[in-house]
Amino acid sequence: MRIAVIGTGYVGLVVGACFAETGNEVICVDRDAAKIKGLNRGKIPIYEPGLEELVRRNHAEKRLTFTTTLPEAVKKSEVIFIAVGTPMGEDGSADLQHVLAAAREVARSMNGYKVVVDKSTVPAGTSELVRAAMKSQTSQPFSVVSNPEFLKQGAAVEDFLKPDRVVIGATDTRAADIMTELYRPFTRTGAPIMVMDCVSAELCKYAANAMLATRISFMNEIANVCERFGGDVDKVRQAIASDKRIGAAFLFPGVGYGGSCFPKDVQAIVKSARDKKYKFQILEAVESVNESQKKVLLAKLDRHFGKKLKGKTLAVWGLAFKPRTDDMREAPAVPIIEGMLARGAQVRAFDPEARDVARSIFKNRIHYARSAYDALKGADALVIVTEWNEFREPDFAKMKRLLKQPLIFDGRNIFDPVQIRTQGFTYTSIGRP
Repeated sequence: MRIAVIGTGYVGLVVGACFAETGNEVICVDRDAAKIKGLNRGKIPIYEPGLEELVRRNHAEKRLTFTTTLPEAVKKSEVIFIAVGTPMGEDGSADLQHVLAAAREVARSMNGYKVVVDKSTVPAGTSELVRAAMKSQTSQPFSVVSNPEFLKQGAAVEDFLKPDRVVIGATDTRAADIMTELYRPFTRTGAPIMVMDCVSAELCKYAANAMLATRISFMNEIANVCERFGGDVDKVRQAIASDKRIGAAFLFPGVGYGGSCFPKDVQAIVKSARDKKYKFQILEAVESVNESQKKVLLAKLDRHFGKKLKGKTLAVWGLAFKPRTDDMREAPAVPIIEGMLARGAQVRAFDPEARDVARSIFKNRIHYARSAYDALKGADALVIVTEWNEFREPDFAKMKRLLKQPLIFDGRNIFDPVQIRTQGFTYTSIGRP
């Protein structure tokens, strides 16, 4: 098929590259001329494992092209995916201005029947808003489809190529059949293609992310209770994870969730429910717990050093909100480092991928280390914020030589407390004695 993808962020670029990989002709559109110029030269604007190879291969085969000219891309395509940003408004609602602007521009450019797909994460009822926006601009026939993405940053390519399920919200069989055919190559191993109404499809993404965020906040609450009673959250986690009704995913305590999805989506569904006169009490608590959890490491630092850290140097391992990405949107590292700086500390930080993004946030207020060990030089303590695999098996003897004192605050529980203490470290983690 001939496909256009509007927006070349995390979702749009992955969608375009993966559809091209199965032989479709894909045109990716973005208003950012510098980004498009870079993509045409093989420069990938984000870090996502496997994406660069996919983009370069399909671009070389001319199945994947990049342009700033939306009307031309629409005219050449049968299916148009809208994958633009839906940033969070001040009241927590999803800002749909970019989605609706793209829909109107698509409508003005149409030269025949098109399937227009909402790929951005949008609240219930957005498909009707898109349909109305398009009708105001064209008399050409079209269908509006809701097709939420379920892509984990750090595993987005794998998630798209081998999905757990594909959700299609459609109001007519013609559009549903086209979308089913488009996704058939990705579901040959039996993953279901679920066709439903648009509102239900729109709610699927919010419900999934809200459930995962709830598990994380619940486990963080359990960790905090464990600390007060002297229990071990790892033992509790393993016990409840063995219950087949619960399972092990998203039960690891830490310093809270971040990223472009969970915080935004939780607040958006709370706001949407409020607009319908419904108070979503569980998710309001989930959000509150998460904001509090981002301060847990600072509280542990305060108890050890006192609130004044002037003259202290703190090493930070991990800046991205999770491993295998450079994304720092809503990353716990941001309030944690800001808290350290406010207390007078100097910060030496290292992240395998997020250094450039961090520089745009902190400017020259922190030192950007060249490696994990470089961050430790002369530091009074190590603070672990993101659980990159390369942090899990370090040279502990080297760490002790580089640190002023063998002191670790582990916000992701990546080390075994007994082992790390036998290495001579004073060690503080989350929910463990």
